[in-house]
Amino acid sequence: MTAPEIRQLPRLIDRPRFWQYIGYKPHEGQAQVHASAAPRRAMACGVRMGKTICAAMEGVVSALEPVDRSVGWVVAPNYELSDRVLRELVHVFRTKFPQRIRQYAASERKLIVTNMQGGTCEIRGKSADNPVSLLGEGLDWLIVDEAARLKAEIWQKYLSQRLVDKRGWAMLISSPRGKGWFYDEWRAGQPQWKKPGHDSWNLPTWANPRVPRAWIEEQRSMIPDAVWRQEYGAEFIEGAGQVFRNVRERATGALAEPEKGKQYFAGLDLARVNDYTVMVVVDRERRVVAFDRYTRLDWTTQVGRIAALAEKYNRASVLVDSTGAGEPVYEKLREANVRAEPYTFTSASKSALVNNLAMMLEQGKLTLPVPLVCPELVDEMDAFEFSVTESGNVKAEAPSGQHDDCVIALGLAAWAIRKDPVRMVARWT
Repeated sequence: MTAPEIRQLPRLIDRPRFWQYIGYKPHEGQAQVHASAAPRRAMACGVRMGKTICAAMEGVVSALEPVDRSVGWVVAPNYELSDRVLRELVHVFRTKFPQRIRQYAASERKLIVTNMQGGTCEIRGKSADNPVSLLGEGLDWLIVDEAARLKAEIWQKYLSQRLVDKRGWAMLISSPRGKGWFYDEWRAGQPQWKKPGHDSWNLPTWANPRVPRAWIEEQRSMIPDAVWRQEYGAEFIEGAGQVFRNVRERATGALAEPEKGKQYFAGLDLARVNDYTVMVVVDRERRVVAFDRYTRLDWTTQVGRIAALAEKYNRASVLVDSTGAGEPVYEKLREANVRAEPYTFTSASKSALVNNLAMMLEQGKLTLPVPLVCPELVDEMDAFEFSVTESGNVKAEAPSGQHDDCVIALGLAAWAIRKDPVRMVARWT
């Protein structure tokens, strides 16, 4: 939306009276957001601040605005996240305005309601992991959850353009993630960088009086300080959530052909439905020498391909993710005379694997190929991050909508040689 088109939104429904009618009691931080009539609102929030319910209530009141017809979307990096806001919207209409529901199709994530003028509002839940689904008609309003996790092109090419024709409003809610496009939108609403039509707020977890301060302080001792400041303090800290440091500094090597008589170790992450099978081979000097990544191959073909690569590198010892779908493949690899060892994933074992890989990189004990040779490997490691769930649990994972197959395969290879690699080979000789 260009600057001349930005204007304050008309407030056709008295929000404080409406909140009282439906029994919603916003705390002070939420009330600040509801009081704004800016068409661009960005909330940088800590965990459990209450941003989801705040955004959902803005969607409810806009859906009821007395107009002939309106369209609103709830968008997030994946459907699981967009469902959080959508569920709140649906709950309000089901409990407070059931007679206004014209259609609700849960499988389509679509809710159509009658507004206060007898017109209609169509509300849709959308996922940004399929940009084509974001094409369509103009929008009257848009809520973007976990906005900082979206790529800039999603906002610029697919979402902001939907608002131009109808001069619609957008509410961007998120925990901070570095200083990308969401940071730019948030900064545009701050007094020192203020742009017309923009408002923004920095609301840490303790802005919500319903969250005990003792619980917030308890989390501080459980995670790195920078992560706590980002996830609870809602601070924009470059690289705060990054799990692996010095990735590109360690990406100076090259893939290499096997040397006769040399020992090699491999990590293997097997594909699930839409993921990739990845096999990473490292030598005794902890250099990545081979990398194979593919998808949509049947298990028989995969076993043959894995066995061939292991055989090529002097019958490399292969540590395999044997969890779930990996279990039968692991057995087939053993039948194919591959030196395969299982690694079962639990919360604790995955944490140990990731921590070991991070430590090896930090200490300069692992050499990756240059990014041009294995861009997927370097990019996945760069993106891998700490995140905190709404319940306060810390997770190390790929950003929503992205893959972690390369990270897990490399982590398995690094785990295989973390102590005395001779022991792993000895059982096969």
